[in-house]
Amino acid sequence: MGAAGPYYEPRSVMPVILSGAKDLCGFMKRQYGFFAVLRIMGRSLDSVESRLLMPAVFLYRRRSTHSMRLTRQLWISSAIITVLICASTAAHAGAQETPLAQTPPMGWNDWYQYKCTISDAIVRANADALVSTGMKAAGYTYISIDDCWQGQRDAEGNIHPNSRFPDMKALADYVHSKGLKFGIYSSPGPKTCAGYEGSYGHEEQDARTYARWGVDLLKYDWCSASKVYTPDQMQAAYKKMGDALKSTGRPILYSLCQYGLEGVWRWGASVGGNMWRTTDDIGGDYNRVTMFGFMQDGLAPFAGPGHWNDPDILQVGIGKLDHDEEMTQMSLWCILAAPLQAGNDLAHMSKDTLDILTNPEVVAVDQDAEGVEGHRAWQEGPLEIWVKPLADGSSAVGLFNRGIGPMPITVRFQDIGLPDSVGIRDLWARKDLGKFDGSYTATVPRHGVVLLKVK
Repeated sequence: MGAAGPYYEPRSVMPVILSGAKDLCGFMKRQYGFFAVLRIMGRSLDSVESRLLMPAVFLYRRRSTHSMRLTRQLWISSAIITVLICASTAAHAGAQETPLAQTPPMGWNDWYQYKCTISDAIVRANADALVSTGMKAAGYTYISIDDCWQGQRDAEGNIHPNSRFPDMKALADYVHSKGLKFGIYSSPGPKTCAGYEGSYGHEEQDARTYARWGVDLLKYDWCSASKVYTPDQMQAAYKKMGDALKSTGRPILYSLCQYGLEGVWRWGASVGGNMWRTTDDIGGDYNRVTMFGFMQDGLAPFAGPGHWNDPDILQVGIGKLDHDEEMTQMSLWCILAAPLQAGNDLAHMSKDTLDILTNPEVVAVDQDAEGVEGHRAWQEGPLEIWVKPLADGSSAVGLFNRGIGPMPITVRFQDIGLPDSVGIRDLWARKDLGKFDGSYTATVPRHGVVLLKVK
């Protein structure tokens, strides 16, 4: 019988076990996310021993020559300690994780400016500009690629980008290095709207790929899904990807794009959505922009922190709206607590465009912590007044003229639920106008707006 191996006091062994267990849990969380740690906790002890703890035990056995019986005891002890550490750190991570979209998401989307000419270089240039122009400082954080980035799937079914995007993870890393977040696009159908590869039948696989690349937002566009799903299956199709995103353990903002079909505002949050399109694609002139914007009245009960109605991308700076029309869209979207997604060429925009997109007092209306979507309070022909309650007890009040010439609009405070005597600030002019009793009148330009803060 051979000589017994050296004896080690439990207190000399414990630091090794703790170190190995902590390293292992840290690796799992970095690689798979803390949700994976929680799933592992549900496995049997034998499974934990065999699949989880061998690295920790191997680390220990390199430092000693214990008998097999002692090693077995160490496996069991290590299993218990590792599960406890993983539970503690996973719960801590869960408690620390900030919920997504507590205010309407702000960022940039390429579609209306670039469509299928989008490339790695264009995305990088716009990420650079988002920072250098001060838009990041104003709150714009997402850089999102829309359709046309997809290439082919490999033999295992993994999606790869096309030649315009040589390395999607490297691109995401570049965006992250700017302190920004990275968004991407797919469809629950076999093909995207532009005919590229969709996620149908590959939902979990694609979600894992996006997480591995470092994606922070997924826009999921219905497109060809109508060829494989019936309308009453829409919720299930969106929930499938919502669940797949959650299973990755990476926080990925989920943007549903189904054009308001099936009353998405009623169920979007239940399938994991953080924002959902309430309209068709907005690209077009003032009439289309205002049709989509003003038809949002009545949807306020369905919006709030973590889940927002989305009337589509800002058209500011793209060239189809004039100055007053751009101010109208920006003002209305902020009153609606809508996601603010710039859609222009950020690297070559005018000062006027930048000023509209970054006016801090106007953006603050959109990002107000109360998270209340505004509503139409008064209408007379082409003239409308919209009101949005704010967290500090004040209200944002928008006076909109949809007519073909300048017209005066009078706000009668009590008619729209305000006190009879109020102080007024013009948010676009960034100027206090003084105290007013009973009413306030402003001349609003054709297709224009006057945006007030009233308290």
